Amino acid sequence: MDAAFIAGIVIVLFAVLTVLRGVRIVPQARAGNVERLGRYNRTLGPGLNFVIPYVDRVRPLIDLREQVVSFKPQPVITEDNLVVDIDTVLYFQVTDPRAAAYEIANFIQGVEQLTVTTLRNVVGGMDLEKTLTSRDTINSQLRGVLDEATGKWGIRVNRVEIKAIDPPRTIKEAMEKQMRAERDKRAAILTAEGFRQSQILTAEGEKQSAILRAEGERTSAILRAEGQSQAIDEVFQAVHRNDPDPKLLAYQYLQVLPQLAQGQGNTFWVIPSEITSALQGVSRAFTEALPRSEATRETTDTKSAARNEAAGAEQAARAAIADAEDTGPRSLTSGAPTADPLPTVNDQPTTHEVPTKPANP
Repeated sequence: MDAAFIAGIVIVLFAVLTVLRGVRIVPQARAGNVERLGRYNRTLGPGLNFVIPYVDRVRPLIDLREQVVSFKPQPVITEDNLVVDIDTVLYFQVTDPRAAAYEIANFIQGVEQLTVTTLRNVVGGMDLEKTLTSRDTINSQLRGVLDEATGKWGIRVNRVEIKAIDPPRTIKEAMEKQMRAERDKRAAILTAEGFRQSQILTAEGEKQSAILRAEGERTSAILRAEGQSQAIDEVFQAVHRNDPDPKLLAYQYLQVLPQLAQGQGNTFWVIPSEITSALQGVSRAFTEALPRSEATRETTDTKSAARNEAAGAEQAARAAIADAEDTGPRSLTSGAPTADPLPTVNDQPTTHEVPTKPANP
């Protein structure tokens, strides 16, 4: 009785185990290859699947999602004989579980070795500077080669990324010095450009200022000349309107004579020969009867004052004539008379030139 019970329990357990071995549940994005008597039979998809117990064997499930594999840095020699360490990242996806299981023993290792060899082939034709600046080119070439080689393995390589390119330490130091020199160069160029622009703007400002100043001076000179021209014209018109006689001109000539001796640098001055004629003209002007104007007829006080002034001027003129005829030209410094006598009134007018300092303008 006990043996039969034990046998029944064993049979039940065997039946349950058999049923459990015949049922396979495959998760989503997974696939399992079924081998029947050691030969590939079919691929199990996601969900509930039934197999023949003890006849069919389900191999480990294969992940159908996109996978990311980071390979360790690989030493690669560039065209200019520099060894750089390149760290790559591979993105791939299994598209055919049967090929991935039976075409290659370990597709991860195969992809890694293929990536290393392809990377050395691509980077070997580039120098260091081009390698550092041509990551997109290297990625595209790697992806093309890997996708073509792994197609028969049931793997699709989506992209290959270079995570890091590490040149030797000495090359890094040289690159840092070069970068520092380039930055210093750009800073010096920018400083020079700024100084140049500043000088140009300053020169343009000075130019505009000089032009405006010159235009102002020109306008001022023109206006001053026009004013002087108008003043001279007014004086000329006034003189011609009043019609002055030679007596008045002789009197004005005498008034200008003292100005000849002005100035600190004048040592002596010469009385021209026309002085006698001018003095005689002034004398005759005050001795002869002057024409009376309406204002003179109306005011008797003005007449008496004019007669008194004429008498004083006559005496001063006679004294000046007598002194000029006796002594001749006088030096302002020593007071000694000159050797040449003054010319008479009837003589031709001459002028004895002596060195004098020109009057300040």
